[in-house]
Amino acid sequence: METTFINQASKDVACDVLVVGAASAEAGQESSVFAPATREVDQALDGLLSSMYANGEFKGKVGETVQIYTFGKLAARRVLVVGLGAAEKIQLHTWRRVSGIAVRFAQSKGAHQVALALGETNANELQAIVEGALLGVYGFKKYKSAQNNGQKLEQLILVGHENRERQAALERGSAMAEAGNFARDLVNEQPAVLTPAELANRARAMAEQSGLECTIFEPAQLAEFGMGGLLAVGQGSAAPPRLILLRYRGAPESKEELALVGKGITFDTGGISIKPAAGMESMKGDMGGGAAVLGAMQIIAALKPRINVLALVPSAENMPDGAAYRPGDILRLMNGKTIEIVNTDAEGRLALSDALSYAVKEGCSPIIDIATLTGACVVALGGKRAGLFCNNDELRDQLMAAGEVTGEKFWPMPIDEEYQENIESHVADVRQNGGRMGGAINAAKVLEHFVGDAAWAHLDIAGTEFVEEKQPFMEKGATGFGARALAETVLRRAEGK
Repeated sequence: METTFINQASKDVACDVLVVGAASAEAGQESSVFAPATREVDQALDGLLSSMYANGEFKGKVGETVQIYTFGKLAARRVLVVGLGAAEKIQLHTWRRVSGIAVRFAQSKGAHQVALALGETNANELQAIVEGALLGVYGFKKYKSAQNNGQKLEQLILVGHENRERQAALERGSAMAEAGNFARDLVNEQPAVLTPAELANRARAMAEQSGLECTIFEPAQLAEFGMGGLLAVGQGSAAPPRLILLRYRGAPESKEELALVGKGITFDTGGISIKPAAGMESMKGDMGGGAAVLGAMQIIAALKPRINVLALVPSAENMPDGAAYRPGDILRLMNGKTIEIVNTDAEGRLALSDALSYAVKEGCSPIIDIATLTGACVVALGGKRAGLFCNNDELRDQLMAAGEVTGEKFWPMPIDEEYQENIESHVADVRQNGGRMGGAINAAKVLEHFVGDAAWAHLDIAGTEFVEEKQPFMEKGATGFGARALAETVLRRAEGK
């Protein structure tokens, strides 16, 4: 989709839909809640918007919309007014959300050109508006027949002057949203197509286009590395596992390297400990962490921060055939530690532990892993925030700040030493599963055994990577959660924030 600036009066912008913003109104308020562009439109419409406020027909609540046909009074065919909520409570995510709502609504009504004149915004707010619009128009339609694949927005117009700062905000917002949508495409893809090998193919194609180094390790090489966890998870499937490695060298003079590790289980039946049938179709999203890492690397390659980043996506399909690994097995992982298998549906921590061990071997610090790891985290936090487990206060604060800026929010969770007793094993170095109580914490404690002395954070996104119902600002399905927050964290570290 083409995205451009136009420095014209809002009433003179020719388009299918002109979007203007209005804050929420108190009783008796009219045009005082309007931004200059909205007042301009109101005047051209002979005070129609003010009248709607005065009559209580439109209150300006966040995401509230009203569409008006202009009948030639403006160059735009229609005006869409979107509520911003209370002016003093508008945040970056407010701009992202209302922008997504507006463009999704306009697209659903057949608009091909949409102009956004949401108010006087700074560069950060403009970036959020661009992100919201591009994330909002997303839809996964490749398997719908041509006559049933919906409308498609062709041009997004940003009303206002263009300068270097605003152009940079447009480029940064576009890079963030496009990579987030790339991650959503991966998660939404059908699992018969997106096997570990195909995920590796798509990662390689993205890397070649973005200028990233890419290496794909196959089972024989995984065996040489001693990756008994990743190999065990994949041994019950006809689709062999892969380890995807991407590298970005933004500071080649430095020996320091940050690592991003994403769980890439392309389909999870639970293995021998098979899941219930109800809802199993959503287990194609068990590679949401891997998708987020790939999306983050696409952003990093586009924005070119001065920092070195290693990305690792251990990918497998967890299936229950005669070769599948079993409860009671004892596996040896890459760092030499053994792990007692209790439940084959706790496979993600096995694949991640081998990849974390590889990152430690490469000398990376900090290491950030991201995974749809536990249902326990969904119970604890629901679908609004992801769990953040971290052994380093500075890294924790950076991730929290990045989450607030991008709208991909985290909440700090404990990893106290007392939880270690939950994963003690009588027959191996580590017990794979510590039981239902504190399940998300127990999983994090398992991963902690494989990060050495590195600064480390674990992000459990099981509740946030998928939405079951269509939202006004988002399509049902994958959210791409984590791609933008990871990239923002890397950018902030490169900038010394």
